[in-house]
Amino acid sequence: MTVEEKNVDIAIIGSGSAGLYALGRVKASGKSFVLINGGEQGTTCARVGCMPSKVLIQIAEDYHRCGILGRYGVEGHKSLTLDGEEALGHVQDLRDNFVDRVISNSTAQMSDEVFLEGYARFIEPHLLEVNGKRVRADKIIIATGSRPVIPKPWQAFGDRILTTDTLFEQEQLPESLAVIGLGVIGLEIGQSMARLGVETTGFDQLETIGGLDDPAVAKAAIEIIGRDFPLHLGHPAEITEEGDKLRVTAGEHSVVVDKVLASLGRRPNLDNLQIENAGIDLGVHAIPAYNPNTMQIGDSHIFLAGDVNAERPLLHEAGDEGRIAGHNASSDQIQAFKRKTPLAINFVDPNICHVGKRWSELDYAQTAVGEVNMAPVGRALIMGKNKGVIRVYADKVSGKLLGAEMICAKGENLAHLLAWCIEQELTVGQLLQMPFYHPVIEEALQAALYDLYAKVETKNSGPITELKMID
Repeated sequence: MTVEEKNVDIAIIGSGSAGLYALGRVKASGKSFVLINGGEQGTTCARVGCMPSKVLIQIAEDYHRCGILGRYGVEGHKSLTLDGEEALGHVQDLRDNFVDRVISNSTAQMSDEVFLEGYARFIEPHLLEVNGKRVRADKIIIATGSRPVIPKPWQAFGDRILTTDTLFEQEQLPESLAVIGLGVIGLEIGQSMARLGVETTGFDQLETIGGLDDPAVAKAAIEIIGRDFPLHLGHPAEITEEGDKLRVTAGEHSVVVDKVLASLGRRPNLDNLQIENAGIDLGVHAIPAYNPNTMQIGDSHIFLAGDVNAERPLLHEAGDEGRIAGHNASSDQIQAFKRKTPLAINFVDPNICHVGKRWSELDYAQTAVGEVNMAPVGRALIMGKNKGVIRVYADKVSGKLLGAEMICAKGENLAHLLAWCIEQELTVGQLLQMPFYHPVIEEALQAALYDLYAKVETKNSGPITELKMID
């Protein structure tokens, strides 16, 4: 029996952020295409990632802020109570709104001819099967995203183990929570839950948190975040059942909780694609070798974009990767693209940010480091958020800015400024000739840059504060 095949120029597997950005480039090329999606629609960011987590963070920050109003003479602040069901309902309402916006502006407008719902698998290098239908494509873009990691033994504990896929479906806040894995998600949710009144405890087998590897910033972060909830580092966590609760043990520390948030990273959704039928080797880490500047797997007709490659699991990076994959899948020749300056922001309070080169990537003999402690910064002191440190890195000879790590108030804004400056290959001296208002958090960055400027060899032709003459 002959199975009917649909023939297209390009098949895109996955309608998340990377897939939708790839689709934009493919549509513009005029090539024929199909978009295939299995499971929930609406992008990881809108459904279970960036957006619902930021709603929860905002609720927690506002509630926490109310609790310290007494220092300003506001009476009655201690009698404020939180309705957990109402708070989580608000998170879900906004989450649904974000998801609906994504769907209504993308797949909802597509016909059944070009949007196929179902899980795809490779039959041959150019042939896919989706719910019994077959699609033959000249080029294929894999943008299937990722899913939370849950160790197999933990799966026996059922719904007492939460992930970001299930956290935002909860109708009540737990009385107690253990967060295992203190990367971006673990820190954000852990601090938020603690500020909402949940008895929260954090665990990580690493000696650092938030992906920090600058020792000065990591030390400050552990001290600051540890004031909101206890952090137990350096030992792997084990879970055992204790009645209807769970006991989490790591080293000498043990706690009994109602729920556990497993925040152990994410696994690429590649294992059910049967990509070996396309002649692709998954490699040591179960991810095919690909070029991050072209998104092409080897010299094949297949491209990998977004969280599925586990390289830079961030929405703006997924967008760039989708655009690159879409462009190359639509073109006769493969074009390499320069990737943007790395930028990562953890929305804990205060923000933890990484920009450009990481501490572990630096050549310490050729790198100058500038630093400022947030304690005396006027604007931060006024806000009651003068905790943290900013560390900026530059090439010792040229003075070009290389990167930064920080934990500070409004770090999300400072990180963008620094990323833009690194992208423009500016020197420390050039940055210090920019205008700085008063009083603003940016003055803390200015102080760190002054410290850095004293340690680089390349100086401005005149004093930093000298105005440029008009010809």
